[in-house]
Amino acid sequence: MKATIFDKYIFNQVLWATVAAILLFTVVWIAPEMLLNTIKKVLEGVYPAKTAVLILFYELPKILGKAFPVGLLLGTLFTFDKLSKDSELTIFRAAGLSFSRIIAPVLALSLIITGLCFVTYDKLIPFSANKLNEIKGNRPSTQYIYTKKDDNNIPVYAVVVSRYQDRKMENIIVLDFSKKLYSDVHQLSNIYFAKHGETLDDKWKLQDVKVYEISPDGIFIDIDEIPEMYILKGDSAKTAFTLMTYSMKKEREINNRDLKKYIKLLKKEELDEEYRYMLNKYLQRFFHPFVCVLLAVMGALLGFSKPREQRLVGFTIAIGCIFLYYITLPFFDLLAEKGVMHPFLTAIFPPLVFLVAIIAFYKSKDL
Repeated sequence: MKATIFDKYIFNQVLWATVAAILLFTVVWIAPEMLLNTIKKVLEGVYPAKTAVLILFYELPKILGKAFPVGLLLGTLFTFDKLSKDSELTIFRAAGLSFSRIIAPVLALSLIITGLCFVTYDKLIPFSANKLNEIKGNRPSTQYIYTKKDDNNIPVYAVVVSRYQDRKMENIIVLDFSKKLYSDVHQLSNIYFAKHGETLDDKWKLQDVKVYEISPDGIFIDIDEIPEMYILKGDSAKTAFTLMTYSMKKEREINNRDLKKYIKLLKKEELDEEYRYMLNKYLQRFFHPFVCVLLAVMGALLGFSKPREQRLVGFTIAIGCIFLYYITLPFFDLLAEKGVMHPFLTAIFPPLVFLVAIIAFYKSKDL
């Protein structure tokens, strides 16, 4: 369908109103705390001015992920409210244009912003988050436990890492399980303790290792020392390294491709809670951008009003919907993590509720 003058008019009106709303949202979000803290650190000499500018720049993608749908909703609402107050929508309807035809250019714009929102969550936010860690010198350390199992899913040994950073490990404990089983607990045959260790590409190396040999009765038989030993060789070493590395990262620091690989590893290792949580966050990256389309339609519906109707009502409903959407996301994350609902349902439920609300609101209006 060829774009008409009407389509270009509506598209441009909504576009510039949306851009203004996104800028306003970004300024309001960044100004109160983030900007003041950055300025304070510049004045204290913690950051030079160039570093402060880079920090604010790399904070933008995280804000834009939320600003795109919010800006589109407010931009569409403001435009259609203005068109209603100026009786332009009445003229369009008198010319025989249906509601679906009037919002066609809005839907086109919402699909563009949906694409931008998807790219922001997949590429820009992970990239900027890792850049911020580099600039600020954030090198998080972590505690981690990895259990190596055989083909029958029986634990062979467990590796407890007290501290890990930049491939270096400290205070590592290796619990070597024997084949003997008491009730549901496997007997330990040896306990290894190393002050230092290193994760190599195909194996883990431990240094200054103390070996505690344990009898079948659970009593220490002998204590020995060895200069070094290797554990978790081959695929096990790579799997444990990947799991330990990503356990230090927040979900927003991982792009879609790596997050998908991480989810497969979590499922393979039967780390159920983390698997369900990350799968939920991964699916949200596909469903969340399409909220832009729903919010665009909602903004148009709220903007369709009679000339004397109060503008505040539509904006209040819009802000309430946005607030409700974002405040309930952590609740659905928890439901997915604990297995109360399948991650697919927790990811799709909020957009689905928006869709149902829009359909109900559309039917309640005489359009």
